[in-house]
Amino acid sequence: MIGKERIRELISRMTVREKAAEMSQLWGENPDGTLMGLEQGIHRDPFLDANAGSLLGYYGAERTIRAQKMHLEKNRHKIPLLFMTDVIHGFKTAFPSVLGLAATWNPKLAEQTAAVAAAEAASSGVCVTFSPMADLVRDARWGRVTESAGEDPYLNALFAAAFVRGYQGDDVSAPGKIASCVKHFAGYGAAEGGRDYDSVQIGEASLWNDYLPPFLAAMEAGCKLLMPAFHTMDGVPCTASRELLTGLLRDRLGFTGTVISDCTAVWELICHGVCADEKEAALAAVGAGVDIEMVSSSFYDNLESLLAEGKMTMEQLDNAVERILTLKDELGLFENPYKDADPEAEQKLLLCPAHRQLAREAAANSAVLLKNEGGVLPLRPSDKIALIGPLSHSRKLIDTWGLVNSDEKDCVTVKQALLGCGQLSGVLHAPGCCLKNDCEPDAVYPDDAPLMEEALALAEECDKIVLVLGEHPDMSGESGSRSHIDLPDNQMELLSRLSQAGKPIVTVVLAGRPLALTRASQLSDALLYAWYPGTEGGNGIADVLTGKTGPSGRLPMSFPRSSGQCPIYYNHLPTGRPNRSGAYERFKNGYVDQPPGPLYPFGYGLTYTRFSYSPVRLSARQIPFPSQGAQAGGDALLTAEVTLKNEGSRPGTETVQLYLQDVAAQRSRPVRLLKGFSRETLAPGESRTVRFSVTADMLTYYLPGSGHVLEPGAFRAFIGPDSETRSFAEFFLLQEGGDENGM
Repeated sequence: MIGKERIRELISRMTVREKAAEMSQLWGENPDGTLMGLEQGIHRDPFLDANAGSLLGYYGAERTIRAQKMHLEKNRHKIPLLFMTDVIHGFKTAFPSVLGLAATWNPKLAEQTAAVAAAEAASSGVCVTFSPMADLVRDARWGRVTESAGEDPYLNALFAAAFVRGYQGDDVSAPGKIASCVKHFAGYGAAEGGRDYDSVQIGEASLWNDYLPPFLAAMEAGCKLLMPAFHTMDGVPCTASRELLTGLLRDRLGFTGTVISDCTAVWELICHGVCADEKEAALAAVGAGVDIEMVSSSFYDNLESLLAEGKMTMEQLDNAVERILTLKDELGLFENPYKDADPEAEQKLLLCPAHRQLAREAAANSAVLLKNEGGVLPLRPSDKIALIGPLSHSRKLIDTWGLVNSDEKDCVTVKQALLGCGQLSGVLHAPGCCLKNDCEPDAVYPDDAPLMEEALALAEECDKIVLVLGEHPDMSGESGSRSHIDLPDNQMELLSRLSQAGKPIVTVVLAGRPLALTRASQLSDALLYAWYPGTEGGNGIADVLTGKTGPSGRLPMSFPRSSGQCPIYYNHLPTGRPNRSGAYERFKNGYVDQPPGPLYPFGYGLTYTRFSYSPVRLSARQIPFPSQGAQAGGDALLTAEVTLKNEGSRPGTETVQLYLQDVAAQRSRPVRLLKGFSRETLAPGESRTVRFSVTADMLTYYLPGSGHVLEPGAFRAFIGPDSETRSFAEFFLLQEGGDENGM
């Protein structure tokens, strides 16, 4: 590393124009191999080509080496370029979507996938990934839910930190490591109506208790960059919010890394109605705390004049440039501007057998078994299978951001996997209907009628039907918001007609979000939710269907009964008129036309065996109120435990979950909050004690005006298989001389 003093000396020799270029990110390259200017070539400028700080979406070992060499030949200070791209859930080897990885409830596995993604990307010259997305999401209509770890702050935080560790390791300059940019700060997942880019209204308490914990975890894990969100929060665009990016992020949370805008987000301040032109937009973004503008040209075109007019200070520019150059120094680019870009290593690493094997394991572990009536799964060697559905032999197993770097042609389909597994007596195939894409309303599709007739005839010849349904990847992801999150009509018609054949139906769903599956669940004997499972998705699904791998996934989001329930999430606040029956009650919380709760709750997932839980046991019921210093610590106040037993005839993995409830507080608190879990694999008949430590920081919450507080009184510890478990034990934090009511 060249160090802070040399970086500052370098900055002192840079012109204002060079600093503005360093704070600007270009997008890609022209077909002739020359670098593109800002705004996708609309804004060609040779000076900018020589002095821009970074390139977006540019990778490939030979290409990045060539581009870096060209850049250094032109740059008078020999400041290297940063190559940034979206490495979201894999690079060339695509792992399950982030929501799918969250369904593994295995942060260590996610860390391993991120490490593989980093190694592949680094060999292709990538320096920075725009991942993880740490946005808490409660509304399945929002398309980018596929990039999130779901609705729970604790689970989100664990996965955000795991991704950062996987990408960066202990030393981001080490071989095979890339810098992590956490996004989108803050509250992007709470967009009104689930509409991407829409406005957000979040109060101070919810911001701190719900939306900030994943970002805090990513920062504690050492993420090097942060991206503000597109939207307005309480009327102020995040990209222009000094309160958010300086007052909160830097001053209160202590973040010292680089802040980069989202794509064209600085220019979009004009669209938000808070800036009249790009000059005002540049002033607002830099003033808020943005260091790098992604692809739009507001910084490059206006920072010189803003400085000359006295509207911006040199200190502001120097601080931004210092953060950018510090990032490059931490990556080791001043010593080796090409870092890990290596055509030979790239050839060996991308899609290598070890990476594909990890992708297969991740796909199998992400699948969530939602229903299995009559033990129709696992499939038996004697079963003759009718494999049907528009996704049964489709390579559309990767979501839209995954396809930035991965290729569908490398995917293993479900048909290929089931035919190749050698564990079934026969597999006959028919698509049954077309895979329609609502993002292409003018598309013309073949007639479904003959496809359905073929599928119905095939079903008559077989013992069981495996039906692979889901949404086209374009209908999920960024700008993939949906007002109705049901399976497509033609797929539901296919399922309905097949259900009349009298054969057991195993429905496999591939999607980027929780879908409303009420009718599909009723018509299916077994239901397996496999998300977008990635490159080895077909093999992972086949492993679960045939029992080679037992299902162990758990839902990271509540599944609604209908679109009208969205947003729906388990850790809601209690209401003054709770509905305890689950059926419609006049003047009680709920709906006239359906039960108020989810179809499948957060944390839910079946196995091929059956587990029993003992009642919850506590090490103590009355706990002295901890001292001030101990309130933020991790020392156990008590332990909560259950005895778990595998009551079935097969081994299985159960995810035992701990939820805590603050019974009476100064501010209404959620009905319960996930605070711990443990994945336990038990042999048939085996029993095991599963114990959790309950610490003071698990019981604290953010109270506006007071900060994080711990209060005396009653608490409940729930331990069970999902967020609707009813088994709990109560304990009390007692102040000296107080009673169990905290008085």
